[in-house]
Amino acid sequence: MLNTVTAIRIDTARSLAAAALERAGTSPENAASVAEALIAAERDDIASHGLSRVAFYADQVAAGKVAGQATPSVDTKGGVVRVDAGTGFAYPALDAGFQPLLTQARRHGIAAVAITNSHHFGVAGHFVERLADQGLVGLGFGNAPAAIAPWGGKRPLFGTDPIAFAAPRTGEAPLVVDLSVSRVARGKIMMAQRRGDPIPEGWAIDAEGRATTDADAAMAGSVLPMGEAKGAALALMVELLAAGLTGSSFAYEASSLFDAEGPAPRLGQLFIAIDPAFFQAGAGFADRVNAMCAMIADQPEARLPGARRLAARQQAQTHIKVGEAILADLKSRAGQTH
Repeated sequence: MLNTVTAIRIDTARSLAAAALERAGTSPENAASVAEALIAAERDDIASHGLSRVAFYADQVAAGKVAGQATPSVDTKGGVVRVDAGTGFAYPALDAGFQPLLTQARRHGIAAVAITNSHHFGVAGHFVERLADQGLVGLGFGNAPAAIAPWGGKRPLFGTDPIAFAAPRTGEAPLVVDLSVSRVARGKIMMAQRRGDPIPEGWAIDAEGRATTDADAAMAGSVLPMGEAKGAALALMVELLAAGLTGSSFAYEASSLFDAEGPAPRLGQLFIAIDPAFFQAGAGFADRVNAMCAMIADQPEARLPGARRLAARQQAQTHIKVGEAILADLKSRAGQTH
């Protein structure tokens, strides 16, 4: 039974997630922000960043690894909005920085929000999509605890650091590109480890730098970057943008996001917003994005980035599917006995 999935109303799932976080010591405002982000991931069929995270988040709040009552502080210098998450959740910090970022981008043509002392920020594409919904181009970078070694090395120094991009389209949902610099999500290796299954060749190396199909050895070693040396270089770039610029912990300094041990991870995120009105394309930029997307769609086998995500979202208008084990844990943490 606990390996099956069940459909649950979105508003019910949102309330359960928020209640579970509040009972662990999260403020109602922060719990609502986090729950909304997790539900958005579930609707897009990105379950790895959805309700399965509640257990980790709640345990970390209870242990003091995440400051559940934190109120992000915001200040602006030129076109840069600086947000200190106060070792709280990333989602309230992102919410706090969003409107100031819009204001500065429309004032200067380009602006950035730099978030420090942060935590896991979920689906990177969601924040840049919010910018594109406002007619802006969005770029996003965030770091995570160490999982990738530099190319040719053994010790993980970089996270599976996401890069996201979004652009507005005329009459269509924004174009969103969201990718990780790792060849595979580390969570997939963790799931194989729990099942006792081997992993495919090319996913990871062990602690001695040797290729491995053993999930235990992979977890003690390093996930391989996409594109080999090029992916490792991208990971370095993201670390310097997301953590170096923002004064946050580099991946190798950050504690795990999957347990309640150790200090706050103090991760960093950097988002850049660009107003097309300041550029030569001006108000016609969204049409130019449409033109490029149409050329891709003209090839029957070609896939537009984000198409699967939007299709899943369309199907999840009122209900989402949740694993029975996750749902049972959510209800327990939320104080429901049935």
